[in-house]
Amino acid sequence: MSNEHEELAHEQDYVSMLYGQLDRMREEASAALGGVRGASGGTRQYLVERDIVARETGSRLARIDAAEDGLCFGRLDLGSAERLYIGRIGIRDEEADGEPLLLDWRAPASRAFYTATSAAPLGVRRRRHIHTRMRTVVGLDDDALDRGVLDELEQVHGGAGSASPLVGEAALLAALTKARTGRMGDVVETIQTEQDAVIRDRLQGILVVQGGPGTGKTAVALHRAAYLLYTHRERLARSGVLIVGPNPTFLRYIGHVLPALGETSAALLTVGELFPGVRARTFDAPHVAEIKGRTEMAAVIDRAVKALRRLPEPDEPLEVVVDGVTYRLDRETCLRAQEKALDTEEPHNVARPVLVDHILEALVDQAAARLTDDPFSGLSAEVLEAIAQDLREHGLAMEGEEIGDGDDALLRVVDRAELRRTLEQEQPVQAALNWLWPELTPQRLINELLSGPFLLDEVAGELAEAEREALRREPGAEWTIADVPLLDEAAELLGAFNAERAARELKRRQEIAYAQGVLDIMAGSRSTDLEDPREEIVSVTDIINAEALADMQAMADLRTVAERAAADRTWTFGHIIVDEAQELSAMAWRVLLRRCPSRSMTLVGDVAQTGDAAGAGSWAQMLEPLVGERWRAVELTVNYRTPSEIMELAAKVLERIDPALRPPQAVRASGVAPVREQVSSEDLPGRLAEVALARQEALEQGKLAVIVPASRAGELTAAVARTLPEASYGALPDLDRRTVVLTARQAKGLEFDSVVLADPEAVAADGPRGENDLYVALTRTTRELTILEVA
Repeated sequence: MSNEHEELAHEQDYVSMLYGQLDRMREEASAALGGVRGASGGTRQYLVERDIVARETGSRLARIDAAEDGLCFGRLDLGSAERLYIGRIGIRDEEADGEPLLLDWRAPASRAFYTATSAAPLGVRRRRHIHTRMRTVVGLDDDALDRGVLDELEQVHGGAGSASPLVGEAALLAALTKARTGRMGDVVETIQTEQDAVIRDRLQGILVVQGGPGTGKTAVALHRAAYLLYTHRERLARSGVLIVGPNPTFLRYIGHVLPALGETSAALLTVGELFPGVRARTFDAPHVAEIKGRTEMAAVIDRAVKALRRLPEPDEPLEVVVDGVTYRLDRETCLRAQEKALDTEEPHNVARPVLVDHILEALVDQAAARLTDDPFSGLSAEVLEAIAQDLREHGLAMEGEEIGDGDDALLRVVDRAELRRTLEQEQPVQAALNWLWPELTPQRLINELLSGPFLLDEVAGELAEAEREALRREPGAEWTIADVPLLDEAAELLGAFNAERAARELKRRQEIAYAQGVLDIMAGSRSTDLEDPREEIVSVTDIINAEALADMQAMADLRTVAERAAADRTWTFGHIIVDEAQELSAMAWRVLLRRCPSRSMTLVGDVAQTGDAAGAGSWAQMLEPLVGERWRAVELTVNYRTPSEIMELAAKVLERIDPALRPPQAVRASGVAPVREQVSSEDLPGRLAEVALARQEALEQGKLAVIVPASRAGELTAAVARTLPEASYGALPDLDRRTVVLTARQAKGLEFDSVVLADPEAVAADGPRGENDLYVALTRTTRELTILEVA
């Protein structure tokens, strides 16, 4: 058996060879991308295809670049003396019939790296973790899975191989104790067996992953996204994956993981960003958010749409005055028009043109009848001709029509289509149509519902008066996160809004006008000398018009799938992953189910950490009203992040939340017990600032979080900021700073090396599920916890 130095040298040679292959792949992709981008000319189809190839080649180059750091991290020695190297991407030897040199961690043959144990070795004799820094191999850790290899390891390392139930214990613990950076890193090198089972679970159906603090729920969810994009690339690359997180800070925290794994087909959004054009950041008061989150709000919005469709009273026709002429629309006519629109069973705005058509025909009938009424029959031919000429000048009569005798003389010269177009453009007619059946945007509908004086009372009778009063908002107020599902529900009921189509048509006209301007300039630059030989040269203006030029300039949509999906409310994703899924309201779930009709979802969370009043008390309570029993659940049981000393304290809070719940099992102890200090309420701001300063100075590397109750966030944050001006805080704190001040809700899903928790009793008292928030706050640290309790 060779010594350890020789083993390092051997692995260095192999890893260097792999990087050589990676460089070759990068050069080929870069050359291909340069060639594609340098190409010019050709048909519009050629240009579109060129840009598609450029986009795909660019994505391939991005995946190659993402694999640079930690390209190869593992090796499997199989019983047949075969060796398989595991890494971030797959590399094949193109000169040896495509023999695999490096297996992608997601490939089926790589799974044993994450699941083989001494009890179930799966044909693996040895699992080797290869640690690199840049392109240099700096260490090896071996797990022996049979007796023979254990004996070899004792000779080389002076001790037996790992017998821990953890996969790659040394590599895992090194990753866990490493200082935080303010950004989540991938865990592709240290995925554990129960995590791997979730990552590789089937695409179909709704998978619920229940996991307590530190079990790696978020990492599992992101690696599952990367795995699904790898194994179902053809399907998911077109439709994309949606990842929903609890807040923008969390999404920034996890934003580097998928790109580091070479994947860019995932859209990362919060609930407040699920309605294109709205980026809600504001929270409602908990009781208001809870009301907005109820499924009853869907029925309220439906009734609001219907309530805005009106009919005249039976004995009071709707009068429309145009140029001094009064038209009357009786209730029966308006009712028939509404019934015809409703018979289409289309959404409100889509059905509206049917009503408009019926009402305009009724108005045209009245206008035509006025032109052929008896009072005109006694007029002289000269007067009739003058009237007809006036009609022609206004586009209401056809040139050359003969004016005859009789009641229908003028009717024959009236062009009904032109008469209709003229009436439709009249403001009083538009006002009448909008009174009968208004064309609505989601924003206008929800504003009228929540800001209008009467509509909410009319359509929300199932809500108590106090609840309706709580929902009221000032006209034009900033949208809140809980408003977004209401806007989406409204959009679903309303259907397309013609203003969107009008905007597209306007943009198209502007493009054509711009192209015409270009052609005019080119034409104007030509010589006016008829004998100039340049006049014989064919110019672009001779072979193309403005519209065709505009088409050529409208290049293919080069946005990524994620960018296109995020901008399109009607986009349907191939898979949706929801982190902190227990926080979502019933109305938010309606939005997500519309985004994924296939019901292919991964939901990760912990019902013990539910902080939102509209959130779930149990997975069954949340899902069964939506999908019945068509979901499956798994549980992550091992806490890798939080030291056992801190989990003992957190477990007491968990028992108060629900005695039936059990905390995940911590796999390590830090040897540092939580520090608890009592301080008066008046002295808390100053003492908190002193402790935060001391903890930051003691923390040589890593990140410090100061978690404060929301009810005292202003004064406590200000005190810390005076002492630590470099600390970050606010609605979108910068996690790259060494110290950050957060509320418990902002800290959800994040982790830090050290945490200072201020006034835990106030945290627990702040909201309807304050104990859950306290449980979150206690479990954010990987090393040490300091608690300032108010005496």
